[in-house]
Amino acid sequence: MKKRFLFPTLLALAGSSALADKVVSIGYSGPLSGGAAFYGKDVQSGIDMAIAELNRSGVTVKGEKVTFKLVALDDRYLPNETATNVKRLTSQGIDIVFVPHAGGILTVQPLTNRDPEFLLVAYSSEPKILESRNPLTFMLPPRYDNYLQPFAATQMKAFGKRLGLIGTTSAYGKQWTDAISDEWKKQGGTVLSNNGVDYNTTVDYSSAVTKALAEKPDVLFIGGPSQPTALVVKAAREQGFKGGFIVMDQAKFEQMDQVIPRNYLDGSVGVLPTKEFPGTQVFVTLYQRLYKKIPTSEAALNYMGMNIIAKAMELAGTTDDPVAIRAQLNAAAKALPQNKTVFKLFGVTDRGHVDAQFLVASVKGGQYTRLRLIKTFK
Repeated sequence: MKKRFLFPTLLALAGSSALADKVVSIGYSGPLSGGAAFYGKDVQSGIDMAIAELNRSGVTVKGEKVTFKLVALDDRYLPNETATNVKRLTSQGIDIVFVPHAGGILTVQPLTNRDPEFLLVAYSSEPKILESRNPLTFMLPPRYDNYLQPFAATQMKAFGKRLGLIGTTSAYGKQWTDAISDEWKKQGGTVLSNNGVDYNTTVDYSSAVTKALAEKPDVLFIGGPSQPTALVVKAAREQGFKGGFIVMDQAKFEQMDQVIPRNYLDGSVGVLPTKEFPGTQVFVTLYQRLYKKIPTSEAALNYMGMNIIAKAMELAGTTDDPVAIRAQLNAAAKALPQNKTVFKLFGVTDRGHVDAQFLVASVKGGQYTRLRLIKTFK
């Protein structure tokens, strides 16, 4: 455990002094500008919402009242800037850092057990995050390889065996593209040319879509942040594409249908919207009241993650020992009140992965049809 020398703030009250609450800063490095800004701000809002509730209800760690403060830095979805931000945050004495993209997470994972140590809260479904067996990583969403088999089987049966590729070219997007291509071939399909583009910087997707459609695909693999993903769908439908879409888990139907007509999404498979899950209505209602937008799993899982972190601090009796906090994550998740869990929660695995339930879905006639239950544990 690293040593810290802390000087509590003294407040003068009516001629006497009283010890203020201990303020614990939580770090965040994510895209707050550029094409992925909506995505990064959804993650941030989930953490913010949890912190506001925790500060109202009160958290006590080893007899000391604690309040939380989020320190958020923009990395523009660039891993090198994530690393710079994380070093800046940890140099300020921050022991918990949230990062919501695979490139940034994989870049900073090797830094977690250096001096100073920190607990990395990872919001990405990239399997390599867990495969690194990093002891100071806490991963929130399900691995994306859970989705490959049901996505491919559903779309191949419904539309045909020719798969076109227009995924984002981030590190995460490239991994997803390779994985779905392998699964598609495994199931007997044909994978066409890769026409992936950078969803963070591209404005007009018509050229990439035109190239992909020239090969006459039955299904298109697409995905990145929700808003640009919706524009890919729009370009494809307006160019006459009648086939299906496999939508990468980063893109969310409930945000895409705010950009394009719901019927454009017919024939798509992806993650069931958070508001469609049983038992999420309290969270959804409170979130919409605060932020005037529909919550996605970015907000919901990071809200859960922050609540688990706070409970783990209580159980560990420390706010600044990442190893001790990490050791209490499973117990903390199991002790979390039902109204803080959003999704059905079973605990945290030995590898530091949230074990919860998710559902994949297809869109038919403007309605969401549940396809399969997915557990984050694998």
